[in-house]
Amino acid sequence: MPDKKSLDAVLAHIDADIDNSLERLFALLRIKSISTDPAFAGDCKAAAEHLARDFTSLGFATDVRPTGGHPAVIGKSNGTGPRFMFYGHYDVQPVDPLNLWEHPPFEPAVRTLPDGRKAIVARGAEDDKGQLMTFVEACRAWKKVTGSFPVSITILIEGEEEVGSKHLGEFLKNNKSDLAADFVLVCDTGMWDQNTPAITTSLRGLVYEEVRIKAADRDLHSGLFGGAARNPIRVLTHILGGLHDENGRVTLPGFYDGVKDTPPEILEAWKKLNLTADNFLKPIGLSIPAGEKDRLLIEQVTSRPTCDINGIIGGYTGEGAKTVIAAEASAKVSFRLVEGQEPEKIRDAFRAYVKERLPGDCRAEFGEHANAPAIALDWGLKPLGAAKRALTEEWGKEAVLIGGGGSIPVVSDFKNTLGLDSVLVGFGLEDDRIHSPNEKYDLKSFHKGIRSWARILAALAEARE
Repeated sequence: MPDKKSLDAVLAHIDADIDNSLERLFALLRIKSISTDPAFAGDCKAAAEHLARDFTSLGFATDVRPTGGHPAVIGKSNGTGPRFMFYGHYDVQPVDPLNLWEHPPFEPAVRTLPDGRKAIVARGAEDDKGQLMTFVEACRAWKKVTGSFPVSITILIEGEEEVGSKHLGEFLKNNKSDLAADFVLVCDTGMWDQNTPAITTSLRGLVYEEVRIKAADRDLHSGLFGGAARNPIRVLTHILGGLHDENGRVTLPGFYDGVKDTPPEILEAWKKLNLTADNFLKPIGLSIPAGEKDRLLIEQVTSRPTCDINGIIGGYTGEGAKTVIAAEASAKVSFRLVEGQEPEKIRDAFRAYVKERLPGDCRAEFGEHANAPAIALDWGLKPLGAAKRALTEEWGKEAVLIGGGGSIPVVSDFKNTLGLDSVLVGFGLEDDRIHSPNEKYDLKSFHKGIRSWARILAALAEARE
C-alpha cells in the first residue's frame, strides 16, 4: 500500500509535468479517429497503435487486437491482488459542420473562455481522449515516481463507442480470460458542477418500442367516411394519452414492480445539491417539472423510471391540406428503467396495454429497437467508498453519488459478460460541447482529473487491505 509521502510525491510530479501531459494529449487529439466514416479507418488504427506504444512505454504488456470493426487495445500490468480494468475509447464523432469551428478540430490548442477559464479545444478533447488520458497520466506519474502502480491494472480502449460499441460485446466474450478483473473503472462521465466531483452509481436501462395501428385497407376520404370509419391516429393518441395518470405516474400494470426508493441519506444529500425547476428547466424555456409529482426533480431525471413518446406519424403531413383518414399511424415509445425492472416484462406490459385498448376493426404491430436493463452499484462497495474519499480530498468538496439518467451500453456488457461492476468517474462539464463544434475540456478538469486518478489508485490499494 503506498504511503502518504509517495502519494504527495506523485501529485507534485503531476503538477510539474502538466505541460508534457498536455503535449501527449495533443498528440492523440491530432489523430482523426472518426469511427463512423470508413475513410478514417486508417486513422482509427493509428490511434490504437499510438496508445499501444504509450502503454508499452509504461510497462504494460500491450496488444492491438482486431474486432469486427476498428481495433481495440489491451494493456496489462504485472501484480497480484485485486485487479482494476480501466475502460475508455479513442474514437471520436465527425466534425460537421466544419464551418462552425472557431479553430481547426484536429489542431488542439488551449483557449481562454469568455469567463476566464482555460480549456483544451479539439474534437475528442473531452469525449473521450482527454478523459482517458487523465487515467494514463496518473499511471505514468506513479510509474515515474515509485517504479510501479499501486494496484494491478488492465487497460481496455476501444474504437467504436461512438457507433454503439457494436463489436465490443463479442470482443469481451472472446477475450474473457485476458480481461479478468474485480472491478471496472470508467472515465466517460462528468462533474456535478465545475468544482464538485461526482461518481455515477446507477444508469437507467432502456426499452424502446415502435407501435403501428392499422385500420382500413387504404387511406379514406374524410368527407365520405368521416364519422363511420376508424381513425388510427385517434385510436393511437387515445392509447398513448393514457400512459400517464394525473400525478405523472406510468399506468402500465406492474410497471413499478421491483422499483426501490432511494435511501433517505442519499435523498438528503441530493436535496443539498439544489436542483430546481428554475436552474434546470428555465434555461430550456420550461418551468414546471412534468414527472411524478411526489418526487424530487433530481429523482425524476436520475433515479425514477420514465415513459416518453419520442415520435408519432400518421396521415398527411405535407404542405397544405388533405382531407384524409389515414390507414395507419405509428409511434416510437421509450421507457427508461431503474434497478429492479425487467426489460422483457416492461415490453410485454406495454404491448398488452395497447392490445387491450384496441377497438374493433383495428390491429397493432410492434417493433423492438432497444432492450437493456438498468445498472446500479451497491452503495457499500469498497471501491466506491475509496473513490469518493479520494475525489473529496482532491477537490475539497464532498463527492456526489448520483444516478445517471441515460444509458451506457458498455457498462451493461461488462456486467452481463464479465460479471463486473463499474465505478464511473469523469471530469466533463455540461458546457463541453461534446459531439458539437468547438468541443472543449477544461484545463482544470484535465489537470485535477490526473491528480484525482492518482489519489483513487492509492485509495483502491488501501481499500483492499
